[in-house]
Amino acid sequence: MFHPRRTLRALLLPLTAGLALTALPAQTAQAASTLTNGGFESDGAGVAVPAGWSEYGTTAASYTESGGHGGSYRLTHYSSSAYKVETYQYLSGLTNGSYKLTAWVRSGGGQNSAYIALKNCGGTDQRTDLPVSPSGWLHIVVPVNVTNNQCTISINSDANAGNWINVDDLTFASGTSSTSIKGSDVSSLAKSEALGGTYRTSSGTTGDALAILKSAGQNYARVKVWVNAADGYNGKTQVLAMAKRIKAQGMKLLVDFHYSDTWADPGAQTVPAAWSGHSYSQLKTDVYNHTYDVLNALKAQGTTADMVQVGNEINGGMLWSAGSTDNWSQLAGLLNSGYSAVKAVSSSTQVALHLAKGGDLSGTRWWFDNAVAAGVKFDVIGLSYYGYWHGSLYDFQTTLDDAASRYGKPVFVAETAYPFRLDSDDSYENIIDLTGELVSGYPATTAGQTRWMNDVASIVEAVPNGRGLGVFYWESTWTAVTGNGWDPTDSSSGNGWENQALFDYDNKALPAMAWFSHR
Repeated sequence: MFHPRRTLRALLLPLTAGLALTALPAQTAQAASTLTNGGFESDGAGVAVPAGWSEYGTTAASYTESGGHGGSYRLTHYSSSAYKVETYQYLSGLTNGSYKLTAWVRSGGGQNSAYIALKNCGGTDQRTDLPVSPSGWLHIVVPVNVTNNQCTISINSDANAGNWINVDDLTFASGTSSTSIKGSDVSSLAKSEALGGTYRTSSGTTGDALAILKSAGQNYARVKVWVNAADGYNGKTQVLAMAKRIKAQGMKLLVDFHYSDTWADPGAQTVPAAWSGHSYSQLKTDVYNHTYDVLNALKAQGTTADMVQVGNEINGGMLWSAGSTDNWSQLAGLLNSGYSAVKAVSSSTQVALHLAKGGDLSGTRWWFDNAVAAGVKFDVIGLSYYGYWHGSLYDFQTTLDDAASRYGKPVFVAETAYPFRLDSDDSYENIIDLTGELVSGYPATTAGQTRWMNDVASIVEAVPNGRGLGVFYWESTWTAVTGNGWDPTDSSSGNGWENQALFDYDNKALPAMAWFSHR
């Protein structure tokens, strides 16, 4: 791959122009009704003002150079001194309606702001920040509703010395692009409240956490189900009560079955105590009965689940060892037993299969290829993606897009999070508490947390063919409340996650909630 290291524009030598990527006739920016030179192929390298485009600000910081995404050249913003520059193209004569701009981008990060915007289109300006991705091209989308027959495509950098971005292969066409899931996991909420936990708006007014999340734009809530938890939470009774509150807020409901009495993840899939010693055949019945029982009770009280996860982060299977990926035939039987129970209660409820390691392309392919070959039934693919563990944003987008295309299924982020600070609000060490553990370009600040969520949401929105459903934040309401720790068998255990909640250490709603209204 071409190394993204920026060179000074003064050292660039013009090269012979490559062939244009589009068959559009040459147009001036002021007269264009379609995007001109979106691939920056018309002029070659070292061009200060690409054909069809205009510039404003520190114009010497904007130019074309070799190393395009789809063709030979790309647009670069870079300077060895601090700079502000806008590269823009004005479109007129547009038919009013919904449009979307797509672009391939890279950024070394560090700017005060770096984004693509659609402006002066007749309504609210729309903008998408450029995710920090120094080595891999990312696909982003910016939707807008044109109401005055015109629109300006604007590429912006407000940057410090040495900061850079690359932009290439822009398209602007009619169509819509949006995610339907703007959610968070609230599994910790009931226990938190029972132990005295409180939640406040950003201005400090105490209120219902679900109502605060809803007012910020959340439209979907996720809750986990354990079979018989030691602390009496996250079981059928608690899920039923929480479902009433979630639906009363007008949100949809995702029920996440762990098929365990405690945390299920790639490192642990422990059979519930009540099912211990059961044969494989009995376990299939256990899965069906437990799934049906919880979901049918939800339906009976008028809170039917909208989506169900049959298993949680089941990279290695579930209900070990009977349902290990060492035995795909048995794992498929268990998963299909859960699927059948979901559909028996409500045929419209979507069934998701959920893996961790959202940036692991080969691992995700291996798992779902085996699942499909074994006849596993599912409607949706969910991936956990934590950038400090699961690879770069480029790895994440590559894996997500591939899963959507390869299996022809909608995809969503079942879990992601990011810290807004590193220190603890209790005596328990945080999961992420060192600067060296962070993702480059995303500091442990409220701004860093907000940017992370916006950038992850943008990548999901850009999944081809509208298959990107959205994102669940994990865990929005898990603040540091004494007794509400990691271990359900130990009331003195602490919470290693409060610095990644969506409420701060004063229990106030954090700015990162703005991502719920990203579009």
